[in-house]
Amino acid sequence: MDTSLSTIAVVGLGTMGTGIAEVLALAGREVIGIDISEAAALGAVASLEASTARAVGRGRITEQERTDALTRFRTSDDLRTAADAELVIEVVPETYEIKQQVFRELDAIVSPTAILATGTNALSVTRLAAESQHPERVLGLHFFNPAPAMKLVEVVSSVLTAPPAVEAVTALARELGKEPVAVGDRPGFVADGLLFGYLNQAAAMYEANYASREDIDAAMKLGCGLPMGPLALLDLIGIDTARTVLEAMYAESHDRLHAPAPVLGQLGSAGLTGRKAGRGFYTYDAPGGKAVVPDALTPAADAASGAGRDVASVGVAGSGTMASGIAEVFAKAGYDVVLAARSQEKADVAKGRIAKSLERSVTKGRLTAEARDETLARITAAGSLDAFAEVDLAVEAVAEDLEIKQQLFAALDKVCRPGAVLATTTSSLPVVAIARATARPEDVIGMHFFNPAPAMKLVEVVRTVLTADDVHATVRAVCARIRKHPVDCGDRAGFIVNALLFPYLNNAIKMVEQHYASLDDIDAAMKLGGGYPMGPFELLDVVGLDVSLAIEKVLHKEFRDPGLAPAPLLEHLVAAGCLGRKTGRGFREYARR
Repeated sequence: MDTSLSTIAVVGLGTMGTGIAEVLALAGREVIGIDISEAAALGAVASLEASTARAVGRGRITEQERTDALTRFRTSDDLRTAADAELVIEVVPETYEIKQQVFRELDAIVSPTAILATGTNALSVTRLAAESQHPERVLGLHFFNPAPAMKLVEVVSSVLTAPPAVEAVTALARELGKEPVAVGDRPGFVADGLLFGYLNQAAAMYEANYASREDIDAAMKLGCGLPMGPLALLDLIGIDTARTVLEAMYAESHDRLHAPAPVLGQLGSAGLTGRKAGRGFYTYDAPGGKAVVPDALTPAADAASGAGRDVASVGVAGSGTMASGIAEVFAKAGYDVVLAARSQEKADVAKGRIAKSLERSVTKGRLTAEARDETLARITAAGSLDAFAEVDLAVEAVAEDLEIKQQLFAALDKVCRPGAVLATTTSSLPVVAIARATARPEDVIGMHFFNPAPAMKLVEVVRTVLTADDVHATVRAVCARIRKHPVDCGDRAGFIVNALLFPYLNNAIKMVEQHYASLDDIDAAMKLGGGYPMGPFELLDVVGLDVSLAIEKVLHKEFRDPGLAPAPLLEHLVAAGCLGRKTGRGFREYARR
């Protein structure tokens, strides 16, 4: 088996094939780009010329390196030009028929020692290999789009793949400056196997009219730090491509989370396949365009939910990190804040935490000493909820326990003046059940801040079936004043962010349970292939495994979907007291402070 891999053929010169060819040519390989379409071949050459010119302009490569790379790239419409290639990477359309035909023809063209790689992200590598006379030389080499920028490459072995072939392409990936991750043959592999389930749930959430496309995308970008929202990402990937991947995943898993949302089929059948068609979940300036343009579903810039109530003073109930963070946010925005805890001592400690936070901002140049002093002066620490008698908005930030929150709201109902808005920061409990603890459920709403509250821009605004319109309008206006981005969602488990995030985390745990991939490979795959700021196991250990398990249980109870049942490994770790960073051990071990 040839392991030098100095001459490489790329079959299929679409966006992905062209990107792979660019990476190879810049790395010193002789590249043969093959496509039956002359237009595609010309487009690949033009794309490589433009991309390398930009790289020169940005100082990433020299003019000589650009010239050399362009010289190393040639195109053809004849598969027989791959005869001398030591490696052939096919990235033709995602169907068995087309890919199998390519492999059958290559068998009669290339050397028996040449390696054949499929770029599929959805189809069975084993099934494709079975079509070859030399299945031991067939493997998967899954680049991510855009190939020049994305670091991850999944190296996919079938049960037939010879180890030297895997070793050769793994070494190549490293020489290309990529991070190869070794995975077995199943639809979606690691990154797409986790990503597409999440995208599918987002599509289903939109289809159910639970939240707008803009709010779903904003929630996941601002709440999780993702580079793109799920619906915008579906448009980029191609809605037809996403449906193909999900069909393949569902055929193997029979998990309802992988059953393609009907809206994907409807859009695909209508030719609304995303950016490449100029329209998908969003409308774009042209087919292949990147700029989103307004359409019939775009919210009006001056859209408002009506007149709200005046809010000049805010009460925050709680003494933990979230309560002090929320109090800091309101005080910075100019509100008079009462921070109430179960005792004066706890309230003073919480205010002291705010003082330290503000001091750090001064040290980092983000806040002036004068603004620090003014902010702190607006905060009154109190040891009783009686101090909320005159506040216009009361925000609860106590333990995530329904009984505790209901008791607190019953107390707020007695203390707060008529017309005061009562808000809960729950991330998973039913807001209406909290509201019913009061005699004025119409005044109750959810305001789900994200931790740390001073830094995170998102607030999920949760209306119940009883919430008054002016209460909703009030909270939206308050969010604007405190410079947070509000997203509207209904009162159901997980709201937007947790309902999409935690099934993804749960599926990552199932991958480890099934010995499909390691913690490190899964974390690397999602950071390098999906642009996630943290891998799923890093995030689980930060959030806390007990918190994660509680949210998974709430989601499973609400939606009754077997695919949402908490992974047994998560339950076992929690039972063993391995809760993540806070206990020094979760999925990984940490140095105790």
